[in-house]
Amino acid sequence: MSMLPVQLAHELEPAAASHRWLVEGLWAEAAVGIVGGEPKCCKSFLALDLAVAVASGAACLRRFAVAHPGPVLLYAAEDALHVVRERLQGIAEISGTDLRRLPIHVITAASVRLDVERDRASLHETVAAIRPRLLVLDPFVRLHRVDENVAGDVAPLLANLRTLQRELDTSVLLVHHARKGGHARAGQALRGSSELHAWGDSNLYLRRDRDKLWLSIEHRAAASVPALALTLATHGSAAALHVVDSSSTIAIDVVERTRTPADRVIDALAAADAPLGRRALRDACRMRSAAIGPVLVDLVASGRVVQHERGYVLASTPAASR
Repeated sequence: MSMLPVQLAHELEPAAASHRWLVEGLWAEAAVGIVGGEPKCCKSFLALDLAVAVASGAACLRRFAVAHPGPVLLYAAEDALHVVRERLQGIAEISGTDLRRLPIHVITAASVRLDVERDRASLHETVAAIRPRLLVLDPFVRLHRVDENVAGDVAPLLANLRTLQRELDTSVLLVHHARKGGHARAGQALRGSSELHAWGDSNLYLRRDRDKLWLSIEHRAAASVPALALTLATHGSAAALHVVDSSSTIAIDVVERTRTPADRVIDALAAADAPLGRRALRDACRMRSAAIGPVLVDLVASGRVVQHERGYVLASTPAASR
């Protein structure tokens, strides 16, 4: 057997600042991740906006710059091809570019399944031939027939996409659904196994609050920008997402006001590295003891939180099963 290659940490090549982002502040260079949200939250529109931005160099959402544009490979499993074309053309027009000049390649196969070896090989061969800067797969639920709630079933599919990303130096974007009516923080609300949330390097989450649409941004290796309010605006027959308010502070304040006590408890547990006792939770959530008690009772009864001798943990974390 041969030794694995190793290198001293200080000798590792740093990434050039201009190559750290595929879409500045929104999606990391050669990152895997998820665009998630409940139904009818414009997830596909956001994914297509990213596709047009990367292919053209135009700013995504008219806000986030693209320094190094390049080809995009897209598979839209739920939309008819003419709908995909119309949406892309509208976003391109609003972005000030011509769809006919953009290297956006659309997979027209009736089915692509990540749990089928032949389809995985075909996808790998297609990516190797086109060498896209971004691969968009929309939505994840149409790409397999495994149980999304079973980590052992989901993990191999995500690992295959990670391998593809590393071998072919491409970003991979999965569109995925969140559970309806969930009060957990964005990543914890994704439908299925927690493997999905953990997998992403850059994750974008859309949620509706009454008549407003909010975009939350997470990065594994970079600071996230504050939550942004979005709207789907039309210009003639074209439609595209736009940032509503340039004041991100206002967006954060509104989101904070709409968070329930259960939201605050879930967020505190999600951010913790170990179980939290009632006093620690009370301090983290800035709640009175009398107020946090009933919230914890409800969360435990609903199965979203588990109580141990050492404190409380989210039911979706490994510690919950110990």
